[in-house]
Amino acid sequence: MDLTNALLRDRLESFVRLKGGYTFPLAGAIYWGALAYLGTLDLPLKTYLTIAFIGSGAIFPLAWGLSSLAGVNFMGDKSAAGSIIGPAMFGMLLFWPMAALAFWTAPDLALPILAIGMSMHWPVIGWSYGRTALYTAHAVARALIVAALYMLEPENRLVLIPASVAFVYLATVLGILVDVPAVARSLKR
Repeated sequence: MDLTNALLRDRLESFVRLKGGYTFPLAGAIYWGALAYLGTLDLPLKTYLTIAFIGSGAIFPLAWGLSSLAGVNFMGDKSAAGSIIGPAMFGMLLFWPMAALAFWTAPDLALPILAIGMSMHWPVIGWSYGRTALYTAHAVARALIVAALYMLEPENRLVLIPASVAFVYLATVLGILVDVPAVARSLKR
């Protein structure tokens, strides 16, 4: 087996072992669903954004807890492509200065920056699992839907943007849960 095929197999085996990381988008759906609810409370925009910014720090611990409940050992799993996750996460975090600048100078832009910025690592995560298209579709759908809602629904942004992101997360979870068994079967051939 050549190196490219061996690496792809390793990535796909990781996808199956880790159940496609579905607990992470599930945690994201919970976070964004909570933000959609907060959007109904008519909070001052900067209060809402402060909660959104601070609350985003709960996604990883929540995902880790869900992973433990699901029997997925993310921290102990090793694959040839696994070392790409750290740089992918760091690259995603580079959107935070834009979000902070928007918070202080153009607060209406902070939520879409948060919604799109927090998806920037998804294509790389997908590559690490050998499922680039599925994870890239998540990021592209988020970017397009968030941009459209920002432009078309200015009065309902604080509800519709996070609700749509939560929906995209749930659709992604469904896609992952359907894909994992199919990939597992293909690896047995």
